[in-house]
Amino acid sequence: MLKNAEPQEVVRAVRAADAGQTVLDPVVASRLVETLAADDRGEPIDRLTPREREVLVLIGRGFANKRIALELGLAEKTVKAHVGHVLAKLGVSDRTQAAIAAVRAGLVEPRS
Repeated sequence: MLKNAEPQEVVRAVRAADAGQTVLDPVVASRLVETLAADDRGEPIDRLTPREREVLVLIGRGFANKRIALELGLAEKTVKAHVGHVLAKLGVSDRTQAAIAAVRAGLVEPRS
């Protein structure tokens, strides 16, 4: 339940939970379906927005957030947000793994 749920919705949810059922707010259910559908769409790289793809290429080239911000004309905080989205969408935990994904996807030439 969302925190702005009406009292009668909360009561219904509590009764459903007591009966062993699960209740999802329609907004939450919709987002869940969208997320699951997105997970079924091809490669993780394909889920990136064009800006996230640009950020990934620069990560793959070894750029730090500050340098990426300068290259793309963005605030460093914005770059940090994009990096977080890239890591989440690729299902990786750090920049090194993201850089490897960029190389494997052919977005960046491997270093010699």
